[in-house]
Amino acid sequence: MARYIRITLTRRGVSCLARMLDEAAPRTCAAVWDALPQSGQVYHGKYARNEIYNLVPAFAAEEPGKENTTVTPIPGDVCYFAFDSDDLGNPAYGYDAAADVRAEEPSQRKAIVDLAVFYGRNNLLINGDQGWVPGNVFATITEGLDELAQACQSIWMDGARGEVLEFTRA
Repeated sequence: MARYIRITLTRRGVSCLARMLDEAAPRTCAAVWDALPQSGQVYHGKYARNEIYNLVPAFAAEEPGKENTTVTPIPGDVCYFAFDSDDLGNPAYGYDAAADVRAEEPSQRKAIVDLAVFYGRNNLLINGDQGWVPGNVFATITEGLDELAQACQSIWMDGARGEVLEFTRA
């Protein structure tokens, strides 16, 4: 039986429904499902193009590793990325203190998960500092993509500050 998650931009009041890809990404689906709900400040992608995401503390008892990866996500793909504070702590990325991407002690690394939603075409997961950044595709949007895409364009043009991207079980 298929499992679904609801993805919501809380301030804009826009939601979509996504089906978990349990057969293609079982470890990632299990890790995300067991950790729901997850929410955080939304960001719009700088490099990938048509992407919104949030950054949350790592939540899996065991990191799922790479599965069902892509560097060219399509509209409706929902992806999981594992980073650490060395990857995202560079001040050039522009994350403020609320993003919580820096380790408390410089000698330690902080594990961070990026939960991302792709709403348009022609995405390419490459970062100027790190090169290719493959993501685990763990869900696909089945309802509400058009409305979400409009809200994502508003985030791009009008700003993300104060908007929360929330993932819950449906």
